[in-house]
Amino acid sequence: MAGLWKTYQTVMSKYPWTVQIVTAGSLVGVGDVISQQLIERRGLRRHSVRRTARMMSIGFFFVGPVIGSWYKVLDRIVVGGGKSAAMKKMLVDQLCFAPCFLGAFLSICGALNGLSVEENVAKLKGDYTDALICNYYLWPPVQIANFYFVPLNHRLAVVQLVAVVWNSYLTWKANKM
Repeated sequence: MAGLWKTYQTVMSKYPWTVQIVTAGSLVGVGDVISQQLIERRGLRRHSVRRTARMMSIGFFFVGPVIGSWYKVLDRIVVGGGKSAAMKKMLVDQLCFAPCFLGAFLSICGALNGLSVEENVAKLKGDYTDALICNYYLWPPVQIANFYFVPLNHRLAVVQLVAVVWNSYLTWKANKM
């Protein structure tokens, strides 16, 4: 395990952007597999590989780049690394970024699932508030620890590891028709 972590660190130092995006996409995919197998109990025969690929693409092309960029912006908005800065970063993240990101994520999922604009808006109206409330149960303590203890180039990876559980919930929510 230590060798794997060392390899990850080496590759991360050479290609931070690529590693962050690949990590995000892969872990969104893992979240979808968990959702289909443990939450929805589809079994291997009814597992939608297409859905998992779709969710991974959202991770690669939306989640990874957006969150990776957001952490850089957030570090410029709130400077410092102490407890106060971590709390401020969490508040800005959860009050400004999270609601917008969640709405965009659910909308993209709806569009990629073939929903019409009207169907997507209706689904968003039905799912958004519950998802945002669940977000506020999980993410504030995770983000305070992330902003206080974790260097910038590893924050997306930490978030995506915790997000395996969150992604399982979100992919279930986004794909529940």
